[in-house]
Amino acid sequence: MKHTDSVAKEPVAKRVAKRVAKRVVITGLGAVTPLGVNVASTWAALRAGQSGIGRITHFDASQFASQVAGEVPDFDPATTGLSAKDLRRCDRFIQLGLAATREALGQAGLLDIASEPTSVRERVAVVLGTGVGGLLAMEQACATLASEGPRRLSPFFIPAMLPNMLAGQVSIVYGLQGANVCPVSACATSAHALGWGKMLIERGEADVVVVGGAEAAVCASAIGGFAAMRALSTAFHAKPAAASRPFDQARDGFVLAEGAAVLILECASHAQARGATVLATLAGFGQTADASHMTLADGQGSARAMRMALADAGLAAAEIGYVNAHATSTPAGDALEAAGIEAVLGAGMPVSSTKGATGHLLGAAGALEAVFGVLALQDQWLPGNYNLTDPLPTALDLLPPEGRVASGLRAVLSNSFGFGGTNASVLLTLGHAV
Repeated sequence: MKHTDSVAKEPVAKRVAKRVAKRVVITGLGAVTPLGVNVASTWAALRAGQSGIGRITHFDASQFASQVAGEVPDFDPATTGLSAKDLRRCDRFIQLGLAATREALGQAGLLDIASEPTSVRERVAVVLGTGVGGLLAMEQACATLASEGPRRLSPFFIPAMLPNMLAGQVSIVYGLQGANVCPVSACATSAHALGWGKMLIERGEADVVVVGGAEAAVCASAIGGFAAMRALSTAFHAKPAAASRPFDQARDGFVLAEGAAVLILECASHAQARGATVLATLAGFGQTADASHMTLADGQGSARAMRMALADAGLAAAEIGYVNAHATSTPAGDALEAAGIEAVLGAGMPVSSTKGATGHLLGAAGALEAVFGVLALQDQWLPGNYNLTDPLPTALDLLPPEGRVASGLRAVLSNSFGFGGTNASVLLTLGHAV
């Protein structure tokens, strides 16, 4: 009680100053996506106008209403750093997440962190999530039950399918002993991971946080289930690359995709002390709920999340140079988000949704789009709206498919919204800029 009282009596200005002193920067990026098996190949493919969408090959989808998806090409499980024996204990979403984590830690110069003293590793947290977890492991277990009975179930079935086991495996592999948690908030999952990681550093609970998400749900149960909801694109089986078309009048549903994206967050003073390269600053975060409908957004909650991210960063709407929208290519969702962005940031705001090229990575989408936001700031280039040929009516500046060279880009907003009415917005700035 004494501690609580002392905090409550502390002047607000002093508490805010403490938070600002723990500025949160990004020092590493990792990604495994339908466009490539690392950040460089993914970004190069996006800039070249390539699509990661094709006909489903993971299973026979010929009888399904939706037959296209974004599958990771030529994924090598060895990039996880695990042995063949350990890999058999991990669902595909965990493997994808471990590969992205290894790349991010490598760029941040932290790949050998397991050899650091316990006092260092106790200050490194893990916030890695997933939207649906180990669906593949569950499908395989159900098949085994039906054909061979319960005695033939793998003892690793439960660890393979648990949503938090990506975070758990990362903690174990690298000896990270700080907070170890797994947000599961549908398509807002990994955006929440970024925000929660930011707060851990600001509260002084961690010096470094591994954040992001992974998904491997291109399987019969997910495709069948989302199709039953009439949420997936069904009109472009003959032209899969045309199926995901955010903000376009011909959009008819989202395209499910798999992959992972991980970012290394770090207290700015900690990064400076060890000579790390700062890629960007995670300057703002907002999270809200619509509290209105199980699957349909109301637009008001998402607008509040954007305003909260602006307030958290201390930025005005006019200082934002680009929005990577959540827009998934659904008829209702894209229009509602466009209206919300215009209400918060005004007419003429440059906007695109990179899901046109990648498909929708569900719980990994927010982190991947944050990676794209960092790279947009680094390269001063704005990704376009892939497949945008007949834009929906809006006063926003919907970027053309080929993207656009930016000039003086300093701040990027990225939105992620999910079933259940959950909303998260993250705001990134160049270097230490705020």
